[in-house]
Amino acid sequence: MAEEAFANDIRPIDTQWEQICGQLRTEFGATAFDSWLKPLTVGDINDGEMSICAPTAFMKNWVVAHYADRISKIWEQQNPSIKKVNFIVQTGFKDRRSVDTSLLKKISTTPTPQNIYGCNINSSSFGLVSGASLANDTVKNNAFNNAAPLNPSYTFENFVVGKTNEFAYAAARKAAEAKNVSFNPLFLYSSVGLGKTHLMQSIIWHIKQNDPNRNVIYLTAEQFVYKFVKALRYKDTQSFKEQFRSVDVLMVDDFQFMGNKGTTQEEFFHTFSSLVEEGKQVIISADKSPTDLEGIEERLKSRLVGGLVVDIMPTDFDLRMGILQKKAELMGIELPTKVAEFLAQKITSNVRELEGSLKRVAAHSQLLSGKEITLDMTQDVLKDMLRSIDRKTTIDEIQKKVAEHFNISVKELQSSRRARTVARPRQVAMYLAKQLTSRSLPEIGRKFDRDHTTVMHAVRKVEELIIEDPNLAENIEILRRTLEN
Repeated sequence: MAEEAFANDIRPIDTQWEQICGQLRTEFGATAFDSWLKPLTVGDINDGEMSICAPTAFMKNWVVAHYADRISKIWEQQNPSIKKVNFIVQTGFKDRRSVDTSLLKKISTTPTPQNIYGCNINSSSFGLVSGASLANDTVKNNAFNNAAPLNPSYTFENFVVGKTNEFAYAAARKAAEAKNVSFNPLFLYSSVGLGKTHLMQSIIWHIKQNDPNRNVIYLTAEQFVYKFVKALRYKDTQSFKEQFRSVDVLMVDDFQFMGNKGTTQEEFFHTFSSLVEEGKQVIISADKSPTDLEGIEERLKSRLVGGLVVDIMPTDFDLRMGILQKKAELMGIELPTKVAEFLAQKITSNVRELEGSLKRVAAHSQLLSGKEITLDMTQDVLKDMLRSIDRKTTIDEIQKKVAEHFNISVKELQSSRRARTVARPRQVAMYLAKQLTSRSLPEIGRKFDRDHTTVMHAVRKVEELIIEDPNLAENIEILRRTLEN
């Protein structure tokens, strides 16, 4: 009887929570809800104060920062007797309702915070050193706090593959799936916002889902420097060495920040050498190839180029379209083809900027009660960004820079000469004009005394050559950076 009375007492609250969850899913979308709100459970209620339980401090802090106000307001509407909602961490908790414990052992196909960190599963049981849970009782003086958290959407499943990044994707998957190390290190490099960090974190999610006993350390070069300096300050370098040399996979992002850090470089060199000799995997990313990194010792450069070095090339139009469609799907919005094409043509510098523009347009639509996304609305919302893009580059400036780079004159670039030494730079200039300006194909053609079909052919040709010819791809990237700065 007592058990029955207890069940009757809690059933209304549980029912209300289910209704609130349904409303939260509608308001914030399925992806956000499944990642951050679904793992929450109703706790105790005392004197009008309710507790909402999260399985980790990381998740609780995120919910408090992004969803707490809305959850509290909905609760007040559902049940006026609840005056305050408190968010707490309760690891290893059991829901007051009957829970099938076998469900806690299941992990979905796509890793999310709740199936990595939820319900009796924490980061330490996975051997993961990341921002989600970096406290480690074996490390003294908190030398390993403050690493960046993993992004739950940075998985292989969410990575859009195209011609310019398919080799990098294949290499990353091989490193994640291989039982034995195939290449050491795997070195990924590209300009900002082309997917290095996404691939790095995808490797971690894959390992933790499929081989959770492997011990992985993931951090940025700046964090490595910070932790080593702190270990020196506390005279505890032995703990530092033991921590970093006992892992199965060491992953260092933004390695260019290791430049000119002499003592730290020496420590990293010995750590790197120790791991490689023991057959442990090392994965590194940077904004330049190992040989072009500034302030890095030659012996370390030599070790870095001894593995597989992979360049992630700038996105082409088809890949940008694919990225926009994937992001729109994850955000739960309808993105008209014309709008996607406009964004893919205009925003070519990096994926991060492309995604940011889509988020701005989506937020504008949602804040105006689901106003339809149109081309006019998109141009209005992004007018400051578009003005900036247009202001940075003109076709005249592109012609001038390309002519200087290839040591020809602008007049030759605009001439009818078909010699390869002139025709190829002309195609590059047309390609860059299409990528970096908002001018139409006919407008670009007129600047070169050509029709729009010639420009279309030039753009397609250069997109093919970027894949086939690394030297040309590097020249184009140099020109792009020069024109955008």
